[in-house]
Amino acid sequence: MAEVKICGLTTVDDALRCIEAGVDAIGLNFWPRSPRSTDVATAKAIVEVAGDRVQMVGVFVDFSVAQIRDILAETGIEWAQLHGDETPEQVGALMPTAYKAIGVKNGSAVERARTYPGEHLLLDASVPGVPGGTGRTFDWAIASEVARERKLTLAGGLNPKNIAEAIEVVNPFRVDVASGVESEPGRKDPELVGVFIEAAKAAFSSR
Repeated sequence: MAEVKICGLTTVDDALRCIEAGVDAIGLNFWPRSPRSTDVATAKAIVEVAGDRVQMVGVFVDFSVAQIRDILAETGIEWAQLHGDETPEQVGALMPTAYKAIGVKNGSAVERARTYPGEHLLLDASVPGVPGGTGRTFDWAIASEVARERKLTLAGGLNPKNIAEAIEVVNPFRVDVASGVESEPGRKDPELVGVFIEAAKAAFSSR
């Protein structure tokens, strides 16, 4: 079953609306420089109201393995998405509930992806100094190649208008959206969220 993830939530209300709209996974961003950054207390509250209805993913940028483990334990988040310069060894230390997010500049991302352990992987657009949430797309043909080898989460510039095409081209395991369903950074637009999820689920069903 292919999945939809909404990333960068910052409030309990937004989380509840996303869950009601049928999202499969929620991403909570702990990178302090992100406009979608959350704190441990807010994350814990979101996890508590979500219960077991969705998969919870913590987004980390160059945190130590120990820091990530502490935050996961304190909040109850199960998965870690590593969006910085983490090594394959660091990802491996957090397995089996961790995966690397790789910024795509060109086709070399395919070989880089193969150096990281685990069943899952995320591809996003590569923008200097900004590890995700940029609203930019990349060459989906590269993602399609990776999706044939891994459970790929496709991110980068997805929105209600292009999600069907992205799924058709890439055939990912999961799609991931942040800025494409926002009214402002960190605040999700319920209408856009609903349209995105509906379009993504319809595209997945038609494969």
